[in-house]
Amino acid sequence: MKLKKVLWMAALALPLLLTSCHTHKKVVTTPLPPISDSQMTLMERMDNNASNAQFVTSKLKFTVEVGEQNISLTGNLKMKRDDVIRLQLMAFGFVEAARLEFTQEYVLILDRINKQYLKLPYFYVDFLRNSGINFFTLQSLFWNELFQPGKPVVDKESWARYTTMPVDNEDVVISLDEEKMHYNWLTTENTGRIKMANIMYQDPRNGNTQLSWEYKDFKPLLSKFFPSDMNITLTTPAKEVKLGVKLNYLGTESDWDTRTIISNKYHEVTIDEILARFMAL
Repeated sequence: MKLKKVLWMAALALPLLLTSCHTHKKVVTTPLPPISDSQMTLMERMDNNASNAQFVTSKLKFTVEVGEQNISLTGNLKMKRDDVIRLQLMAFGFVEAARLEFTQEYVLILDRINKQYLKLPYFYVDFLRNSGINFFTLQSLFWNELFQPGKPVVDKESWARYTTMPVDNEDVVISLDEEKMHYNWLTTENTGRIKMANIMYQDPRNGNTQLSWEYKDFKPLLSKFFPSDMNITLTTPAKEVKLGVKLNYLGTESDWDTRTIISNKYHEVTIDEILARFMAL
């Protein structure tokens, strides 16, 4: 497969995957039921289990599977809590070929091979503006944390909106339903670590869209544990995309610029061009 196609396939998969579930925010006007002692204990355990690192950095192996096409690239992951998530994808193991950058304000896809980029605020695109899957949702998915759609954090007053159901002596499913959106997390009760997050958008007319994010191989990071192996699957009526993110040499390096400066040698492409390229894969 040509390098150009490999890079676009890898660079487009993650941002489009994470914005394919459209949510309609629901305003809760009825009083919330009281939370049980067991649910309170579990939610507190999950809250306390959240990483206490301000920065997370790592080498990574990034794999993409779309239909019969499979690619594997190395790269770097750099994250600063509540500020930025950056994935740098390398060609030939040492040359940065593409960069994905997510902040609270924008999504950036930078193609260094072809000297082009896409940078847009979330509110410029309908499915981003109307979606509860925003920067903070993406951060929670990467950091192995529970999230509340459309909110920066899960506030304790909202814990009662979630339901819990034991599935065996070790695991519990936490659920949240909002109209056509259904959110589920599989967590280990005694550790509060999330094994899998699942987001389902039900569309009776066009078919369902489902995002699953699986976590494995937790490794020490400061005083907590962080997942070093993540398997991500997006299933739509038309296409299935599988991503693999394996982290090596987890650290908390902070000496790096948190914003990418785009050279004037690069030209900007449109979201329509990006979508057309992705659908052609």
